[in-house]
Amino acid sequence: MTAFHLSPAVAAAFPGTLIAVVTATGLRGREPWPGTTTAVTELERQLADGTWHPADDTDPRVEAWHTAYRAFGTNPRRVRPSVDALGRRLAKKGALPRINPAVDSYNAVSVRHGLPAGAFDLRHVSGDIAIRYAEGTEAFTPLGEPDTTETPKAGEVIYADAAGVLTRHWNHRDAHRTRVTEDSTHVAFLLETLHADRDGALVEQAAAELRVLLAPHADATATHWISPAAPLATTA
Repeated sequence: MTAFHLSPAVAAAFPGTLIAVVTATGLRGREPWPGTTTAVTELERQLADGTWHPADDTDPRVEAWHTAYRAFGTNPRRVRPSVDALGRRLAKKGALPRINPAVDSYNAVSVRHGLPAGAFDLRHVSGDIAIRYAEGTEAFTPLGEPDTTETPKAGEVIYADAAGVLTRHWNHRDAHRTRVTEDSTHVAFLLETLHADRDGALVEQAAAELRVLLAPHADATATHWISPAAPLATTA
């Protein structure tokens, strides 16, 4: 089991935080995922015909993350929240990147709903996971750069386990160690908002849609919730 814990300091600074942790066990990433293929291509079609566009930094859902980044000392126009960066890439290129079915699934849900999303291969997580402020001594190896080591500055919000940092700038970039691949079988997917009062129902809808995409290709899925009122969630 892996426990996720929202630290008291981060909870106090961002009291509207709501995080859905969607877990999938027995995931089968090497079989066809037609539901995900359809979801991605439908988004791209809607973008092309002008009936939908991804949220940008003028949207309240994204603007809230820009405000949060500034609060912990990150310039969000240089280091963008994941949903902002992904939406901008989609708007520019007209297509989402194809990584693998599990990653493509949460990317599609993320941009559709304007919510940051990420995922960890729980087989490579060491101990429990905390959402906390960095102390300035932790090590982070960026996704896709296994030979690079960074040190988040003190006060930056991070996800971290016993072995190091799993995300920088809250949700800007994931770590290489816990990346999700086609061979990942036990994964935790994250969907986040800083305004549960406004967007809580949206996060619930997004989590449900993600489970629909995952369920045909997993032995089991579940959703767990983290908030300042319930800062601890334990996943199987």
